[in-house]
Amino acid sequence: MLPERLYKPLRALGTLIAMTRMPAERRHSRDYLSLVLGRRPAWREVFRHFFAFEEMLMGRLRVADGRDYRTTYGPGTADFKAWLENGGRVLIGSFHVGASDLQGCQIGGYEHLAVRIVRQRVGNSHDTDKLAERFGGRLQFIWINEPREALHALKAAADSPAAIVMHCDRVEFSARTAAFEFLGARRLFPVTIYNLALIFHRPVILAVGMPSGPAAAVLHASPRFEPVEGEPRAAAMRRAHAHFQDFLRKLETLLRADPWQWFNFIPMNPAAEVEPAAGEKGGKPQ
Repeated sequence: MLPERLYKPLRALGTLIAMTRMPAERRHSRDYLSLVLGRRPAWREVFRHFFAFEEMLMGRLRVADGRDYRTTYGPGTADFKAWLENGGRVLIGSFHVGASDLQGCQIGGYEHLAVRIVRQRVGNSHDTDKLAERFGGRLQFIWINEPREALHALKAAADSPAAIVMHCDRVEFSARTAAFEFLGARRLFPVTIYNLALIFHRPVILAVGMPSGPAAAVLHASPRFEPVEGEPRAAAMRRAHAHFQDFLRKLETLLRADPWQWFNFIPMNPAAEVEPAAGEKGGKPQ
């Protein structure tokens, strides 16, 4: 294998070639970076965004091949660390940010934990198959491409002791959305995870991993959102939305410090001029 000092420039060249062939993704990258930077990004900054995504994919492949990956924990992660140590039937909300996918896969390294990760199968999903093989039956994926099969698998996972990990930043496969303050507007985000929390009586922890060096990341997490037996649903969802908004504020702070780490090469979460009374809409699970 080539040494990194030679291999990294080759990866950068490959990223550049791919980027020139992806005009829609370049446009969406510029739109997002304009919001987080507060100005129109330079061409090299759009490239940096694409290359950060490439580096994340390389990290996943390396972990799938057995490489070590070191995680440290940021302030406020006590509830997440307690779950890692003790287990429990939790819902983990993740985002397409930094090393977040790697954090989810690192969970599979805890032998007392079982994890089910809700994902959309795409062309670069082969590394997830290798990760599932590495951790055996403790880490499995629920693919949402086939909605009927996904709902059956999700119900089976909810009835098991396994934790369920799902993304909470893209609305295209979401069953429930609500509007939250993020990057200068009230934008729609999925809140399906909280509906599942109330249905299956599971707490919610939101988490992202931000790169902190070669093969290393810092995990940032929310406190637990706990369903309360007998609480009216409207009151529970108000608490849920406040819980999500608090974490989005933390996430926005992280992204303003390192803008390249939200891999958002699709249209930005739509702004909501008027939020529906229930704050929800129909769709499919994410």
